[in-house]
Amino acid sequence: MSYSNSSMGSGSRTGRRAFEFGRTYVVRPKGKHQATIVWLHGLGDNGSSWSQLLENLPLPNIKWICPTAPTRPVALLGGFPCSAWFDVGELSEDAPDDFEGLDGSAAHIANLLSTEPADIKLGIGGFSMGAATALYSATCFAQGKYGNGIPYPINLRTIIGLSGWLPGSRSLRSKIEGSNEAVRRAASLPILLCHGICDEVVPYKYGESSSHCLSSSGFRYLSFKTYEGLGHYTVPKEMDEVCNWLQARLGLEGSR
Repeated sequence: MSYSNSSMGSGSRTGRRAFEFGRTYVVRPKGKHQATIVWLHGLGDNGSSWSQLLENLPLPNIKWICPTAPTRPVALLGGFPCSAWFDVGELSEDAPDDFEGLDGSAAHIANLLSTEPADIKLGIGGFSMGAATALYSATCFAQGKYGNGIPYPINLRTIIGLSGWLPGSRSLRSKIEGSNEAVRRAASLPILLCHGICDEVVPYKYGESSSHCLSSSGFRYLSFKTYEGLGHYTVPKEMDEVCNWLQARLGLEGSR
């Protein structure tokens, strides 16, 4: 995993902390622009590596926006600073969530999508910590607000999470069930989760429990795909699944 300390781009200020987001890479559609998806990298990575992979997918109608997370101290790495969408100490059901960092990154992503044309379908995807941030954005969309109560402004049409987990899972169901509008939005949002059985970084059980939590919280339009022998990386078969999912769910023209 590579570390990036780029300080280009816009900053996010949430409460006491302020972090500068790194460089954003954009892959322009080769055909008719029908959808824009923000794709989020994993811990210690940057937007460039994923932009190169996404550029080669047979999805000419999608514009990809690949931002780079801020460089911040990460508790999981003993406080070592690297690019991270939020702070994380350990992966467990009982670990505290960095809602301040999550809200800051979710707001940055929403801001990237806010200038897209009105007729363009919008989505968020990601790998590992990027997947976790995408799923957190999905919960903000359903509730109509960030964790800090500020309104969530984007109408999301799809979410993709590869080798990730769901932050804020403990309280999600009660938050969604407390609002009829949140129940409606959760049920309407297509989510694709993919996870390798042999993932040694984000164990498979966290992908599985995230899927169960989302489903029980009202995200009924959810597909959970598992891959035998797959560790903490992606393979062509998985990316084919992503392509097929996006083409079908977003109604893209001539993408395959």
